[in-house]
Amino acid sequence: MLVVTHPFHPLVGEELEVLLERRLSTGPHFVCGGGPLGTVMLPAAWTDRGEPPWPARLTVEVLVELAALVTAVRC
Repeated sequence: MLVVTHPFHPLVGEELEVLLERRLSTGPHFVCGGGPLGTVMLPAAWTDRGEPPWPARLTVEVLVELAALVTAVRC
């Protein structure tokens, strides 16, 4: 069993049965029973088995600092 954690997936928060695990070039994926959606394949990053999410989202201030850093490196 795994839980879908991707915030924009229609099954977010649902616990799904893992039918098969696949290793693709983009990383591990799980084939799961998706209830009314049938069988679904999810990358591990979209589940509770993936990497933990970043603790905070990027802010405008951080992006401005990043842009200044990139400009400085390019010059």
